[in-house]
Amino acid sequence: MNILSKERILELALKAQKAAENAYAPYSHFRVGAVAVDDQGREFTGCNVENAAYPAGLCGEDLAVAKAVSEGARKIPLVSVACIDAKTLDNCFPCGLSCQRLSEFGVERVIVSIPNEEPRVYLFSELMPHQFCL
Repeated sequence: MNILSKERILELALKAQKAAENAYAPYSHFRVGAVAVDDQGREFTGCNVENAAYPAGLCGEDLAVAKAVSEGARKIPLVSVACIDAKTLDNCFPCGLSCQRLSEFGVERVIVSIPNEEPRVYLFSELMPHQFCL
């Protein structure tokens, strides 16, 4: 994937933050939004959807990837994740299970953001250095 411009990083961070506004998080009160960008440049948003039976919930990035796949995407090199209730970026990274899902579709870079702070871009290999692959 080409180097991302600062403007594009900010654009995707803001779109993920906007998606987080739709989150259903009555238990954690921790709203997460995401944008998955496929290899054709199409964008798919998602937000976390919690459930009283915790394992039944969905992470925002998982929902964005699922929407992309349901529209025919098979290669998703970029994902932007935003946590609008986090106090620091340290609380905004995809969990291990979500990282495994992202790995399945070839994510190369992840933008992580919270409101009022500069978004950061990470190589996926920094988040999950030892990916499980078949």
